[in-house]
Amino acid sequence: MSAAPAYSEDKGGSAGPGEPEYGHDPASGGIFSSDYKRHDDLKEMLDTNKDSLKLEAMKRIVAMIARGKNASDLFPAVVKNVACKNIEVKKLVYVYLVRYAEEQQDLALLSISTFQRGLKDPNQLIRASALRVLSSIRVPIIVPIMMLAIKEAASDMSPYVRKTAAHAIPKLYSLDSDQKDQLIEVIEKLLADKTTLVAGSVVMAFEEVCPERIDLIHKNYRKLCNLLIDVEEWGQVVIISMLTRYARTQFLSPTQNESLLEENPEKAFYGSEEDEAKGPGPEEAAATALPSRKPYVMDPDHRLLLRNTKPLLQSRSAAVVMAVAQLYFHLAPKAEVGVIAKALVRLLRSHSEVQYVVLQNVATMSIKRRGMFEPYLKSFYIRSTDPTQIKVLKLEVLTNLANETNIPTVLREFQTYIRSMDKDFVAATIQAIGRCATNIGRVRDTCLNGLVQLLSNRDELVVAESVVVIKKLLQMQPAQHGEIIKHLAKLTDNIQVPMARASILWLIGEYCEHVPRIAPDVLRKMAKSFTAEEDIVKLQVINLAAKLYLTNSKQTKLLTQYVLSLAKYDQNYDIRDRARFTRQLIVPSEQGGALSRHAKKLFLAPKPAPVLESSFKDRDHFQLGSLSHLLNAKATGYQELPDWPEEAPDPSVRNVEVPEWTKCSNREKRKEKEKPFYSDSEGESGPTESADSNPESDSESDSKSSSESTSGESSSESDNEDEDEEKGRSSESEQSEEEGERKKTKKRKKVAEGHRAGSSSDEGSDSSSSSSESEVTSESEEEQVEATSWRRKTAPSSKSAAAAKEISLLDLEDFTPPSVQAVSPPMIVSTSLVTDLEGLTLTDSSLVPSLLSPVPGAGRQELLHRVAGEGLAVDYAFSRQPFPADPHMVSVHIHFSNSSENPIKGLRVGAPKLPAGISIQEFPEIESLAPGESTTAVMGINFCDSTQAANFQLCTETRQFYVSIQPPVGELMAPVFMSENEFKKEQGKLTGMNEITEKLTLPDTCRSDHIVVQKVTTTANLGRVPCGTSDEYRFAGRTLTSGSLVLLTLDARPAGAAQLTVNSEKMVIGTMLVKDVIQALTQ
Repeated sequence: MSAAPAYSEDKGGSAGPGEPEYGHDPASGGIFSSDYKRHDDLKEMLDTNKDSLKLEAMKRIVAMIARGKNASDLFPAVVKNVACKNIEVKKLVYVYLVRYAEEQQDLALLSISTFQRGLKDPNQLIRASALRVLSSIRVPIIVPIMMLAIKEAASDMSPYVRKTAAHAIPKLYSLDSDQKDQLIEVIEKLLADKTTLVAGSVVMAFEEVCPERIDLIHKNYRKLCNLLIDVEEWGQVVIISMLTRYARTQFLSPTQNESLLEENPEKAFYGSEEDEAKGPGPEEAAATALPSRKPYVMDPDHRLLLRNTKPLLQSRSAAVVMAVAQLYFHLAPKAEVGVIAKALVRLLRSHSEVQYVVLQNVATMSIKRRGMFEPYLKSFYIRSTDPTQIKVLKLEVLTNLANETNIPTVLREFQTYIRSMDKDFVAATIQAIGRCATNIGRVRDTCLNGLVQLLSNRDELVVAESVVVIKKLLQMQPAQHGEIIKHLAKLTDNIQVPMARASILWLIGEYCEHVPRIAPDVLRKMAKSFTAEEDIVKLQVINLAAKLYLTNSKQTKLLTQYVLSLAKYDQNYDIRDRARFTRQLIVPSEQGGALSRHAKKLFLAPKPAPVLESSFKDRDHFQLGSLSHLLNAKATGYQELPDWPEEAPDPSVRNVEVPEWTKCSNREKRKEKEKPFYSDSEGESGPTESADSNPESDSESDSKSSSESTSGESSSESDNEDEDEEKGRSSESEQSEEEGERKKTKKRKKVAEGHRAGSSSDEGSDSSSSSSESEVTSESEEEQVEATSWRRKTAPSSKSAAAAKEISLLDLEDFTPPSVQAVSPPMIVSTSLVTDLEGLTLTDSSLVPSLLSPVPGAGRQELLHRVAGEGLAVDYAFSRQPFPADPHMVSVHIHFSNSSENPIKGLRVGAPKLPAGISIQEFPEIESLAPGESTTAVMGINFCDSTQAANFQLCTETRQFYVSIQPPVGELMAPVFMSENEFKKEQGKLTGMNEITEKLTLPDTCRSDHIVVQKVTTTANLGRVPCGTSDEYRFAGRTLTSGSLVLLTLDARPAGAAQLTVNSEKMVIGTMLVKDVIQALTQ
């Protein structure tokens, strides 16, 4: 049997005294081994006189502990070796004892004299380990011994032992809180320690034992600020959190007089004691009394804290960056808070756990300081690989950042998200659209129309969530939306989700006067299915019946009585109670006569519209980055962030007498330490000096060249800011002035190199999708580039306008001019078939009839409605004729009609707002268009093989209209005619990632050759390729701009599912073409 050898190995301890290695782990034990036999070999090894065997046994025991196995029964054998003279064995024994001293307290107490001797050991690691074990024995009787040991260790020569003493303080305090006064003395002594190793640990002890004793920090404040950059990461987080609270009690709010904020460059950073003593006297009193005359001057110590924490935004630790971000958010002037945005966006590339915490805080910040994150909008776009909780938080941030300028981009993103397979995420997206519609009134109609279109979605959960959001939006202006309420009423037959059905019934009941004919019929249908409905729906059916009884009793009296009778005997007692209550209220009776007179007021009272607001709105009263903020509930041990004082406390309490030579040496040390810190790829100008002015340009780029150009440009942008900052600091002392000059010289050299690197990398990365995201100096150019990159990212995922009949959420391209009513007439695919495709020139005569047959998708589309155009109506159609001036352009026929009473003069194209790569060939100016007349012009648009919209202005002599043409993907190509062999040869080259295959079921109406060819060639401008088999169709074309081949194959087998294959180098175009063709064939 296979188990026998393992069992015998386990029992016997198979190795001899000179063979410490074992093939089978004796610690794990066999299935049937007895407890008293466990670890016998280890105990024997620990009892020997050979240090090598003891060391091997201890290594194995510590390895067991590391694997999570229980080694507590070895405690007696291990504790005997605490007095071992071998230093390596002793270290491992202390590691074991720290783990098990709390569990085996009685046995540990027997060795306490050995631990006390260990406190005097010449080796600092043994002294620290002995103190650690001593503080781990949780027995009140040894509190005096622990206190004595901590006091001795606090004066130890080794900073490592002093650090361990700081760690022991909270343990002793939790064991016996009466020792607080003595422990505070030790903390005060350790706070004065000048080593970075001790600083973080003692501040943690301070926070645990006496966080209210701010007076202990005064003398050590400047030292902690200066040491901060060299403390280990865990200590940095603790110190920054403590200093945040300290600053809120000692300095004035920098935002109280924001308009008059200015630094005082004349005053030296460390002024004389006389100056500082005079500072908070009558001058500050005058500043408080007359803020309009005396500007706010930031305390130098306040500035010291902000300046010394700023470099930590480059830290590799996400916790440190988050700590600095919350410090700046709570303490910095509004003008300076923006520097944290870039650092937080950088953290969004970390693990999902880090992203979750960062996004929670960004969501809170973006409510109060929206402008801070607007340049980084694209960094919050959602990736398909993001977990649901990250997606929801990014949605929250995108919704918070939405404004009238970027709302088209945000809504385009949302429209893409609605197609996700993650249903929770889709529901959150629909709610986000509702919030955008609430916050930005100008897009309310467009959002509402988009949500109504979602009601025809195949996914029931999408429909249900849309209904709930539509209900909230309709409550804001119900009178204007009677048609939508009628549309919702028709959905009651199809929607099965209880919440959605309940919402529709509530809407119909609440606004029954807008749908007087439909409401009774809905009640009739619901009465039929009443017994099968969910409880929430039944309650709304009763409400609807009551409201209709009060407003239209002739038609609904019997129905109401029937519904109430059914509800009276329902299984749910809530429904039975509601039915009895409603009957007594609406039906007059002798007992309930008084109430029934007020029934209309009770049931039909006007309800206030719901306020759709962020769930993060009131979270900022918790300190950012804290567990309480994350949970939105006060956690145990959380310390409230103090309010700013009305008057600044005396700043002289932070003055410390420091010998002159110490100051000089400290400054020199700091210079040396700063040099390597600033030699990062971000440039010597500091990590985030220009975080406000330069949007993140390398978030989407993986290429080396893009990142190089980014660093070069960001350093050049921040040069001016850094020079100003250096000038501001130049009056501190002679040394700092010289240091500033040296930094400037280095910086100019680095900037020159950065510009060279930037220009060369830009040339090398033209094909990169993110090369258009490089940073520019002026704000206007910056906004334009950002808008461009946003549109570029979202455009490929939006559906083509010709193929989809849905009202798009994206019909707002520009809100700048007040005269344009972009919201009220949403751009919709015209159903008019007045004009079909004209003049398609094809060489193969047999294909001409099928390609020229009129189909709905090939008709005109509305560009400008006559109401919005003040009598000027503009339609457009893709003619599919080659554009004479440039074969790379799509030929677009623009049809103008003047339905006004006055002639329209000077019709021309204004300055276009185009994404990079897209160009327009304007049509010749139309001098005059008489009333009632129509004319057609031809313009060319190079869409650069993308479905991004071309935005431009149609101008007359008096007005400008912002319009947008978005091409279906099928219009971006021209037909190519090739033989069957050529087709197969080219198809063989475009396999793998260049091949997209989908299965579909062709309806019976789409089985003839003529219909299939007509539908495919209407959807996409492709030429048919001859094919030997009867059930296979082949089409070929080339994209207009790049000339990339697009090959389409449809295998329409008589039995089973058909298969559609598209081969193209342009994978995005291929994917979108597959969707559009499938939609055309299956309709």
